[in-house]
Amino acid sequence: MTWFAVRGASLAALVLCLTAIGGGASAQTDLSNAQIVQGLQNLTQDAPAVTAASLRQAALDRATMHSGPASQRPPLAIQLDKLAQINVQIQFKLNSAIILPESYATIGSVADALHNPVLLGYKFIITGNTDTTGTRQTNLKLSQERADAVMEALTTTFNVNPARLEAVGLGEEALLDSKNSENPINRRVQIFNVGPLR
Repeated sequence: MTWFAVRGASLAALVLCLTAIGGGASAQTDLSNAQIVQGLQNLTQDAPAVTAASLRQAALDRATMHSGPASQRPPLAIQLDKLAQINVQIQFKLNSAIILPESYATIGSVADALHNPVLLGYKFIITGNTDTTGTRQTNLKLSQERADAVMEALTTTFNVNPARLEAVGLGEEALLDSKNSENPINRRVQIFNVGPLR
């Protein structure tokens, strides 16, 4: 099933979730360039400074220090919700970072948006997210590999400047549905606008 919705009024960021399970094909909705650009350009005055290194360390710390049910773990990084972002669930081969062919149209749509003059001066973090199937360490590793694969597709296949992108695996540390931690909606790729390219 495919759906998209506009996030809460304070964030006003477009959220695109294309839900699919590892090995099966699923229809993907074509969103316009304008819709993706809108989701990635809504920067707020109080947008926090977030780096790939700090985000990676926060995920690792959370995975090693906070045990127990996912619904009772503290949020990974509340400040991420203040960033302009889109969430996309790219289809990968099961337990792999190999992107399935049907997801390249979605990645191409994201690339088109990143090439839009409105977004050319900005830097983005691509995060990979999993559900809670598998161990936390395995999920961190797999999510990093998947974020890297999406970044590689954007830079090599779609010619996005690699200086504008960084990839971070968050594993199961930033669940979209923490009450149902194995929900496929948790398996997604997020793209965050982290501010002007310096």
